Amino acid sequence: MYVVTLTRPELLNRFDELLETELTRVVNDAAADPAARVVTLLAEGKVFSAGGDFQLMLECNIDIQARLAALQRARDLLAAITTLPVPFIVGVQGAAIGLGATVAVGADVVVASENARIADTHVAVGLTAGDGGALFWPQSMGMLRARRYLLTGDALDAKRAYEFGLVTDLVGGPAEVAPAALAIAERIAALPPLGVRGTKLALNQLTRQRAGEVVETALLWEGTTLASADLVEALDAFKEKRTGKYEGR
Repeated sequence: MYVVTLTRPELLNRFDELLETELTRVVNDAAADPAARVVTLLAEGKVFSAGGDFQLMLECNIDIQARLAALQRARDLLAAITTLPVPFIVGVQGAAIGLGATVAVGADVVVASENARIADTHVAVGLTAGDGGALFWPQSMGMLRARRYLLTGDALDAKRAYEFGLVTDLVGGPAEVAPAALAIAERIAALPPLGVRGTKLALNQLTRQRAGEVVETALLWEGTTLASADLVEALDAFKEKRTGKYEGR
């Protein structure tokens, strides 16, 4: 059983080039390991992940090579998650924002504490929800609710996320998340592996079909918005705690 932990709480476990690359590598390693039964992803600190790294976004805004590399890393991470042949369990002990929410919602089992929040905030910083939100959210909560939350960037508390289908197992506090997630992982790992793997691969086929319909279009638009003036204004407004002024360019 693979247990992966995000261990940079001082950086709010944000997704920069290092985390994107390393998480993709670990998931692919598990996929290639015939002895793997389950992959469990946990996190240290008050948040699961604060999402994308602002400095990286600004680098992508001015450098086309950085932008193309970031889009490829997003493509690679999505491919790793959607082709993983064993169950993927995520424990959300705090806020899961942006790409952090994408990774969580892309799992097979999502264990969350009652204090957690889940939000895809791409639109709030001027970006298209291109790195998985448009793929995973409609599959989990239905198209209409996904539209409402992807188009506003509003956060869902854990109870509402559970009611809507973004969370599968709700526990009381952050300290209960890891034990609950690992208990489910151990239960799955003890089951006949061929049956589990075959079921997982069948479910992957559905997700991969939907990925073929939406991912490249979403990433195209995310690349466009990464290069926009609105992105810079949104990040400046966030840092300065003011309302942004956007011109759609």
